[in-house]
Amino acid sequence: MRTLQQKIITENHRREQTLLSPYACPSRDGVRFAPQAEKIPDVDNIRPAFFHDTDKIIHSMAYTRYIDKTQVFALFDNDHITHRVLHVQFVSKIARVIGRCLRLNEDLIEAIALGHDLGHTPYGHDGERFLNQLCVEAGIGYFCHNAQSVRFLLEIEGGGQGLNLTLQVLDGILAHNGEIINERLVPITGKTAVDFRREYESCFKIKDYSKSIYPMTLEGCVVRVSDIIAYIGRDIEDAITVGLIKRSDLPKSIVEVLGDSNDRIINTLALDVIKESYEQNYIGFSKEIYLALQGLKKFNYENIYFHPLVKSEERKIEGLFQSLFHRYVQDIADQNFSSPIFRHFLKKMDADYGERNLPARVVADYIAAMTDDYFNQQFKELFFPKRFGLKIDENKRD
Repeated sequence: MRTLQQKIITENHRREQTLLSPYACPSRDGVRFAPQAEKIPDVDNIRPAFFHDTDKIIHSMAYTRYIDKTQVFALFDNDHITHRVLHVQFVSKIARVIGRCLRLNEDLIEAIALGHDLGHTPYGHDGERFLNQLCVEAGIGYFCHNAQSVRFLLEIEGGGQGLNLTLQVLDGILAHNGEIINERLVPITGKTAVDFRREYESCFKIKDYSKSIYPMTLEGCVVRVSDIIAYIGRDIEDAITVGLIKRSDLPKSIVEVLGDSNDRIINTLALDVIKESYEQNYIGFSKEIYLALQGLKKFNYENIYFHPLVKSEERKIEGLFQSLFHRYVQDIADQNFSSPIFRHFLKKMDADYGERNLPARVVADYIAAMTDDYFNQQFKELFFPKRFGLKIDENKRD
């Protein structure tokens, strides 16, 4: 069996040497922060390093919670709108198609894509904004979902031990920034573990620092671009589904360039990226497509993301965040071990986690981990009075 394993590993390396572009990141270059912690060292594992990272991500607790996290539209009783779990699958598929055409490492692309949004709060970007403000007010720095995605994988999963992912995967997740459209993305090659740590920690210390970060690999650049490609047209389809806009509302000048449906928009953008980036050391759009994409993003912000009807429940949601955040901080201060934050979160974490994190940061971790439904249930449990039923339960009497 040992001989067969080595043969498979050798064939994996040979396949990458033969097929991958000179600009790709081969699996043998994967760097782990604690290589000695691996049950099977990467050099002896039939799963290449980045492939193994994908396995770690999809089996994580954070990944299971994608299923009920808002993408754009919360509070709709419609099973045909996109949730976070579907979005990351779209990103992965689009990015792998582009990566395959450019002869990049699909294993690295898939790991980054599936892990990139793990740190999103309940209620999507609105929830992220509310939680960031609470962190600032508490004096613990800032909150941003891409850094929180890394935090889950690096410091919270496994009871506070982390999953020991490769530097390249964590870097791609940290730098995905799907809200920013770049005409051309050039990877910042040569980043070290020290560089990554500095960027990661700065996201929590410096306002909007995450917007200045760029991936260290071309694969990370592909995921960043694919994030935009995956959501820009899909959000339009969801907005049409819930009756917020009509297809005829789309600007004709943009439709003529990109199309008026999600499938046409994805196809146009992906083919353009492939054409502009083939055998290049960057990922980019043509000028015409880039300008049209910027215009479509502006349309989405004005007519979908900031639509008054979508924002009508915003103040209520913000109030929920404030109430839960302050309640949990107080529960930690009071050592209220009956509180959900102790029973459902801190109880599962090692002692070092509680010692190295301020209470407000612990609360931010707990809230960021929640699905929308769990978040709502927590508010009801903590702030709604419970009914006694027909009479007092004998087992609860002194």
